Amino acid sequence: MTNEELKTKISEILPTATFDETGEWLNIWIDANDWLPLAWQLRANAELDFEFLFSITGVDWKTHFTVVYHLRSIKHGHIVVVKAKCERANPEIQSVCKIWKTAELTEREVYDLLGIKFLNHPDLRRLFLTEDWEGYPLRKDYVDEVNMIKL
Repeated sequence: MTNEELKTKISEILPTATFDETGEWLNIWIDANDWLPLAWQLRANAELDFEFLFSITGVDWKTHFTVVYHLRSIKHGHIVVVKAKCERANPEIQSVCKIWKTAELTEREVYDLLGIKFLNHPDLRRLFLTEDWEGYPLRKDYVDEVNMIKL
């Protein structure tokens, strides 16, 4: 499926989605509240069949967070990047562990380092840092007294 065909199909599913083709893959911008219904469709729709979630990352923009999902359809050979915007005050988004098993650890990593909560995750807890660790080290407002670099 071409990027134009992907945009048409995804726009039918989620008319509020916006697209960016400046990178290597088609980027789909959505609101965090639209993520779970879209994710189900991306996986279940036979024309799309995104059966492989190969990366989840988070970005701190100081005013908000973006959760970034890289999806591949091995069957059809296409890749998309879904970018979901989350509020800074209470960053949360629905977990997709029930759709893609690979999300379990990567959602925990994003939670551990950025503090973005994945709602309905089966085991959302710190992955690298201890449970008593204060703050989230990849946030731009994180203060580390040992590290003197200011962002």
